[in-house]
Amino acid sequence: MSRSTTAAVFGPWISCRKPGPKTRLRLFCFPYAGAGALIFRTWSDSLPADVEVCPVQLPGRGTRMTERPFTQLSALVEALAQALAPLLDRPFAFFGHSLGALVSFELARRIRRQYGVHPVRLFVSADRAPQIPHRGPSIHTLPDKEFLMELRRLNGTPSELLGHKELMEIMLPLLRADFAVYETYLYSTEPPLNCPISAFGGLQDSKVSDSDLEAWRAQTSVSFSLRMFPGDHFFLKQPLLLRALFQELQ
Repeated sequence: MSRSTTAAVFGPWISCRKPGPKTRLRLFCFPYAGAGALIFRTWSDSLPADVEVCPVQLPGRGTRMTERPFTQLSALVEALAQALAPLLDRPFAFFGHSLGALVSFELARRIRRQYGVHPVRLFVSADRAPQIPHRGPSIHTLPDKEFLMELRRLNGTPSELLGHKELMEIMLPLLRADFAVYETYLYSTEPPLNCPISAFGGLQDSKVSDSDLEAWRAQTSVSFSLRMFPGDHFFLKQPLLLRALFQELQ
């Protein structure tokens, strides 16, 4: 299949994908709030050669900047399940960081109900288990000034971007939408997933504790593991994380 044909079949949802003839497993990667597929662009260089990294590009960012972002998780997961279905024809795993962890979890439950398939492993990073209620006030409805202050406190948006008025005027609707997806989520009880779950956390993360991560154990009927890395909520750039992923995917 040519590159153009591949893009036509899978649409705009998968970016930076490098299909290989000897692909053993596909790893779908889901970004944190406000981020796009670009944060995973180099991952294929550090993971096993037979793992096809599939960074997920959500509407409202990157190549999909002109599209309206989702504000409800259920609608986002429904669209993802339909869009990614053609790529579930071989073993696959999900990785999600922060908001991406919640998206990947609900997507795993959705495709189990809809298609009767499941990931070989679910990697959840920097997010509390979904059955733990959201703590603290919601920020997605705050006035711009207070919303920007909260973004600075969370330390996930580069300070250069926060200080760029014109760029932030473009980014604010996307960030508000992503936080709305996260903050309006309501957990519903379903049987645990029948795939292993690997949870990752930051040792200096003031937002997600190790007990929040340990609670993911309840969401699997098989094995669970937890690894902690140096760094705050955005330890995603730690080389140790990719090394751990490499070991798990081997």
